[in-house]
Amino acid sequence: MAKKIDLDVCVACGACEGTCPVEAISMGDDGYVVDADACIDCGACVDVCPTGAIADE
Repeated sequence: MAKKIDLDVCVACGACEGTCPVEAISMGDDGYVVDADACIDCGACVDVCPTGAIADE
């Protein structure tokens, strides 16, 4: 299951983008977003998020 970033909690630090091994995370119009088709559900982004903004979709 792909991850989803809660933009109300995300502080746009970029830690998740740099950690994603398949580059499924990018900056969107309103903040960071996860490309569900590219996400391999490894959880690396969840582990580095300082605010807990990333969870299963």
